[in-house]
Amino acid sequence: MRKILAAVAAIATANAADLPVTKVIVYKNGVAYFERAGSPPAGQPARMEFKASEMDDVLKSLVVEDTGGGKVRSLRYEMNEPANKRLAELSVVPAPNQPLALLLDQIRGAKAEFLVGGQRVSGTIVSGRLAPLPNQGQRQEVTLMLESGDLKVLDLETVASVRLTDPRLQQQLADALATIAQSRSSEKKVVTIQTDGAKQLVARYLVPAPVWKSSYRLVLPDTGASQLEGWAIIDNASGEDWNNIELTVVSGKPVSFITRLYDPKYLERPRAELAGAQPVAPVVYADALRTAPSAGLAEGARTFNAGRMKAAAMPSAAPAPAPPAAMMTSSAVVATETRETGELFEYRFSTPVTAKKGESTMIPFVQQPIVARKLLIYSDRSSENPRSAAELTNDTGKTLDGGPLTVYQGGSYAGEALMETLKAGDKRLISFAVDLGTRVTTNFESGTEVVREVRATRGVLLSKTAVERTTTYTISNVDAREKTLVLEHPVTPNLKVLRPKPDETTANQYRFAVKLAPKSPAKLAVVEEEIIEQTEGVVNLSPDTLLAYIQNKGLSATGRRQLEVIAARKRTIAENDSALRQAETEINEIVKDQDRIRQNLNSLNRVSGQQEMVQKYVAQLAQGDTQLAQLRDRQAEMRKKQAAMQAELNSLIEKLEF
Repeated sequence: MRKILAAVAAIATANAADLPVTKVIVYKNGVAYFERAGSPPAGQPARMEFKASEMDDVLKSLVVEDTGGGKVRSLRYEMNEPANKRLAELSVVPAPNQPLALLLDQIRGAKAEFLVGGQRVSGTIVSGRLAPLPNQGQRQEVTLMLESGDLKVLDLETVASVRLTDPRLQQQLADALATIAQSRSSEKKVVTIQTDGAKQLVARYLVPAPVWKSSYRLVLPDTGASQLEGWAIIDNASGEDWNNIELTVVSGKPVSFITRLYDPKYLERPRAELAGAQPVAPVVYADALRTAPSAGLAEGARTFNAGRMKAAAMPSAAPAPAPPAAMMTSSAVVATETRETGELFEYRFSTPVTAKKGESTMIPFVQQPIVARKLLIYSDRSSENPRSAAELTNDTGKTLDGGPLTVYQGGSYAGEALMETLKAGDKRLISFAVDLGTRVTTNFESGTEVVREVRATRGVLLSKTAVERTTTYTISNVDAREKTLVLEHPVTPNLKVLRPKPDETTANQYRFAVKLAPKSPAKLAVVEEEIIEQTEGVVNLSPDTLLAYIQNKGLSATGRRQLEVIAARKRTIAENDSALRQAETEINEIVKDQDRIRQNLNSLNRVSGQQEMVQKYVAQLAQGDTQLAQLRDRQAEMRKKQAAMQAELNSLIEKLEF
């Protein structure tokens, strides 16, 4: 029954009509939209072929419509069942490099017919084995039970052919071999569309596809408008020809994904090479977040006084003007219809497109003037030369997809750049060469600290100190032509630009435009301010440190009065503390002197006739005791006074608030 159904399905697929490709839309997210259309003959289904790797996206996105009024009944496709699962259901499965004897051993009990020496031997398989030979090696043997009941051993080397007499087992062996062969093949999957009599069948779906690419040519003439030429590069990797199809490419990236767990995962290893002469890599410049309201980069360029540096004298006679250079553009016919759909932008080519399978095609999608201002841009401090650049303003009315850009200037190749996707009306900087006629050096300086703000709460002083940091760019233009240089100065956290005001600000850079006179030097000093916040406990500050805060202009009148009182208390406490230390010193001196007198008395008491000297020392001891008593009384009073003053100071500090 299964064989009959398989045969019917094969006949139906063979009689199905193909739907040719009529429309393709290529996106930037790795998928393409395909549209097929056709009129299958009456009573016949339609068929479409896909690669196995495309089926996930097809089943996720396929839409089938009969625009002639018919109805779609069903879709059929081959089930993608793993080969090992199908083989597990079969009784006989050949293993790789398996000898015939061991294959026959798998089907012990099956009937088989062997052709040996021109005669047919039939029997039931008892076993198959690899028998060792006396002189090394092995021999394949099969043991049969003949119809007579006798057991017979056959040397398979003498057997010309083997046939399984059980048709079911013979078919299972054929199915196993077909499954193994199919698992190695890359045949396409067929989707059959069954209708009730389609008149005009249309199928729409998404499949993985190469991303379309864009490349540009930018012509920067010495005079007149700049010219932009853009080409779309599309690869036909679908496996079938595109004959006069409607083709559209879309700028933008709608979300699309596929999860692959079966495929091996490879990591791309980094390249490591010895340092050597390397070509200059392209730089992609960020778009501006803020622009100075007065002017843009080119219009608002500053001219700075170079101090003592003097401009070199210009030649008296100007050279004769050179003939105008060729525009270096293609004789291309641009026939596109553009449309913006949300975040996406479509370029639909008005003329039909033909591309054979495995071919790529280049089609122009833009060729028109564009606003481009020639500039220099300096952003890499490790190099002394800026880059030749241009500020592009997209006045084409179209979204320009990101891609490489080849620049022609003066009728010849000038360099290359990378441009990110540029929306209509937006601006972007691109650089394409190193300008060896301009040099930039950088110098860094730090100014004095200035306290900008002082606050206090519960005995803690919070101060904000400003430190000015100046970065001076010294620029030398050795060419005999005027230039505009855009300096990119890095945005640093906690630093605020005081002067001059940036012409533009990106997420990571400030941009300053500077006009450079021919053969002249210039300077640009970017002054930034860093605010340093500091907290200090008032109890730990000396009167002199407090005096520095009191004299600061950033301190409020209330705060000044409170700090003056605290500073006065601290000075009084410091004076009292000094008196205490002085009293302690005097006490120590008296005690030391009395110890010396007592030692002398002990010595005189053992000598006769020294009564007068003894009396003198006794009087000195009595005087010292009186002084000690007075000093200790005074010391106690000062300690008591100090404790009271410290308590009062602590109270003032605790209440400090301004």
